[in-house]
Amino acid sequence: MNDSTAPETWRRSASIVWAQAWPTAITMLSYTLMQFVDALMVAQVSPVALAAQGNGAIWSFAPLAFLFGVLSVVNAFVAQSLGAGDRRALARHAWAGVWTALLAWLFVMLPWALVLPTLFSLLDHEPELRRLETTYAQILAAGALLSLGSKAMSNVFFGLHRPRVITIAAILGNLANGTLNYVLIFGEEGLPAWGLPGIPGVPALGVAGAALGTLGGVAVELVLPMSLFLGRTLDERWGIRRAWRFPAPEIRRLLKVGLPASVQFGNEIVCWAIFMTVLVGHFGTLHITAGWATLRYMHLSFMPAAGFSVAATSLLGRAIGEGRPDLGKRRVRTAVIIAASYMAACGLVMAIFRHPLLGVFVPDDASAESAAQILAIGSGMMICAAVFQLFDAVGIVYIGGLRGAGDTLVPGIVTLALAWGVIVGGGWALVRFAPQLESLGPWIASSVYIIVLGVVMGLRFERGRWMGRRLVPAPETAAA
Repeated sequence: MNDSTAPETWRRSASIVWAQAWPTAITMLSYTLMQFVDALMVAQVSPVALAAQGNGAIWSFAPLAFLFGVLSVVNAFVAQSLGAGDRRALARHAWAGVWTALLAWLFVMLPWALVLPTLFSLLDHEPELRRLETTYAQILAAGALLSLGSKAMSNVFFGLHRPRVITIAAILGNLANGTLNYVLIFGEEGLPAWGLPGIPGVPALGVAGAALGTLGGVAVELVLPMSLFLGRTLDERWGIRRAWRFPAPEIRRLLKVGLPASVQFGNEIVCWAIFMTVLVGHFGTLHITAGWATLRYMHLSFMPAAGFSVAATSLLGRAIGEGRPDLGKRRVRTAVIIAASYMAACGLVMAIFRHPLLGVFVPDDASAESAAQILAIGSGMMICAAVFQLFDAVGIVYIGGLRGAGDTLVPGIVTLALAWGVIVGGGWALVRFAPQLESLGPWIASSVYIIVLGVVMGLRFERGRWMGRRLVPAPETAAA
């Protein structure tokens, strides 16, 4: 990084944060665009199809979120090994992520694909919605090896401070996803409302086509980083190929540090799944449809901030590996300011343009009554989302910074308590005791959760109890 020992200026700090974060932010945004395109295309099929795609996606992702939480600390281990110059630790921790992805697919995701029909049968959804959401979720769960492998590779390259590799891969994956989605969702019928022709001889698979298109996009996204990971350049520098054997000690370390992060991220996704499919779903399919339309715009807002969170993990991790935690702390603060500015601007856009934004997800052939209901319901949801954008940015980036230091236990416990107590408990209380609010009640509870979590994570980071932590030996120890 060519850093001097003099205190770093704001301009210098912002430049370094931006250099690390912009490829990561674009990568995260690309994932969101993939989901956004899925939802936009599926919405042209019917409002029920949009609700099914959202419900199926979040329940197929629920166990993945726990697994992604573990894989996310690969970034921290690789970054600290990079800062310390520990060649062996870097290679073995990178392979620990790959092996963990494979084992997680075999022993978690494949069984989960078999459980999903039973899960959806327990939800009080109309039969067509239940059929479609089950199909979408099972396809994604069965093909989750691609998603897990892609996540492992992305954290390896983020930790190596080579995020542009993942950015290029994500762009290629998005192009493939958009093309495959169109072909598989609409088939030979095409999309006359958009003036687009069909593909002769290809059946229109609808929601199932969207799931298959997503897996195809993820497969394309995985090819580039995996090829480089196994290539000659990284092997010559870090000994990657020679470290392929099952790294049991490194996997144990990964689980020890990653399990709290796993509980934090996975538990939050489970609570959001209950929030959307049970609490919001209690009021009917149109409320679910409006909710998923709102969440798509939330994703466009917070996923770039999630990119700054990943950058905060790798920047602080490398600074700790170099023995300079104060430098890493300043850079995390810089990342918070940039991400918060972006998300606050997104909040203003959501509040001011909420009706035309929601209208994008209303199909042309929807009845006037259904369209009006979706816009009316979604308008209140968009206001809630606009209110908490700033706090969401603070929480997202500070959690990334704490993860870079290996401080995952307390954030995991806090997230667990707040998510169940406020999102699920508070949301249920408003559904039960203030039913006149309808689905807006759970959205108010979720807003309180995000605001409180942002404040707590900010205080946790700024108090600095994470300083002094290390995941790999200090540079002088590694050299010895």
